[in-house]
Amino acid sequence: MPDITSLILDEHTWFREQFAALDDVQARSPLDVDSVRGLWGPLAARLDVHAIAEEQIFYPQLLAKGEDPEAETLDAIGDHNDIRDGLHSAARHPVGTDEWWDAVGQARAANDEHMAEEEREGLADFRLHAPAGLREALGARFAEFLAAHPTPEGLDVSDKDPAGYVHTIESNEANAVAADAAAVSDEDGSRDVSLGIGSLRGR
Repeated sequence: MPDITSLILDEHTWFREQFAALDDVQARSPLDVDSVRGLWGPLAARLDVHAIAEEQIFYPQLLAKGEDPEAETLDAIGDHNDIRDGLHSAARHPVGTDEWWDAVGQARAANDEHMAEEEREGLADFRLHAPAGLREALGARFAEFLAAHPTPEGLDVSDKDPAGYVHTIESNEANAVAADAAAVSDEDGSRDVSLGIGSLRGR
């Protein structure tokens, strides 16, 4: 199973290919709206699902393992919001209209910026600091999530507060450490906090 960083890179490649395909269709005259709709539907759905998958699976672990994870995660969640804003704006306009293309361009620009930053920062950071076994386990979870959600139906695709997201993840991590530590005692009744941290970091 490829590790999660490889799967995210594969997703990025697919996104770039689909936007390029949209360029090809847009260049034809007259515009084939059905072809545009056929490309955009799966692309918009995958962009939404991809962001949620990263927020549920990748970024919590980056916060636990990365060298500068908070700044990278704050930027990423802000980028996801910008992508979502473009996607949801496009959904409010007829496909192929000027307003629709403007919204698609907004989503594309935000996604291009996000992918470049993530490849340069978050993914590189995670490869350097997370063990291969963890990356592969997360890759399996990431692939399963994408397979289970071909569309964003039933997922929370609303914008997230970046600082609130980071605070929630870090609070959950601290609570998990405390719970693990409370469950591990030596014969004298003392708590071995290091075991709790070890089990959390491996999740």
